[in-house]
Amino acid sequence: MAPRRTAWRGTIPSKPSSRFEREARSAGYVAVAGVDEVGRGCLFGPVVAGAVILDPERPIRGLADSKVLDADQREELARRIRERSVAWAVAGVDAGWIDRINIYQAARRAMQAAVAKLSLRADYLLIDAMRLDLPIAQQSLIKGDARCRSIAAASIVAKVERDAWLARWDAVYPGYGLASNKGYATPDHLRALTALGPTPAHRMSFEPVAAVARFCRLAPQPLAAEQLALFQAAGAQ
Repeated sequence: MAPRRTAWRGTIPSKPSSRFEREARSAGYVAVAGVDEVGRGCLFGPVVAGAVILDPERPIRGLADSKVLDADQREELARRIRERSVAWAVAGVDAGWIDRINIYQAARRAMQAAVAKLSLRADYLLIDAMRLDLPIAQQSLIKGDARCRSIAAASIVAKVERDAWLARWDAVYPGYGLASNKGYATPDHLRALTALGPTPAHRMSFEPVAAVARFCRLAPQPLAAEQLALFQAAGAQ
């Protein structure tokens, strides 16, 4: 079995490596999937996870942690990942579940759902700083999106998908700046929360949202019929 590394000491490499995938394949594993999540710190919307099995015969140049790439770079790399990988999948867990089970468990649930959606069953998982309750051999890597190419790829497809969802939700909830702030606690988002109150897709268990709701004596507002149609079209579950 490939060694399990759960800690990281030293300088984070500037580019992620294929070393962990090679080690897993040399130990006899075939379908090695990288898994990562995005949106854990947002006030609005789902936490989204990606799972990617890269093809060692079809390398993708430029893979990096999605956080260090600009939007155009992420879009182009996501296109290459979808075209060249053996398999890829994305899954999200919405704000209601985040409030119900907490963000850590919601992120794990999103990761497990992404792995389950892969068109090829993974036999080894490389996961960014997480262990999953799955009967699959796995390795948790601290700062995995900066160290491991398949985890970086997973972070990219998850980020691009989540950003696309937020752009659609911006039409559902105008005034919050979701297309630009992506649901994070930016000054414009906090001002909108104070003025408009939280939406049904805000994370009420997150203190900035809960504090604004208490201060304004506001509860999440129900959706009108036309908003509900947009909400469903935006990929909400």
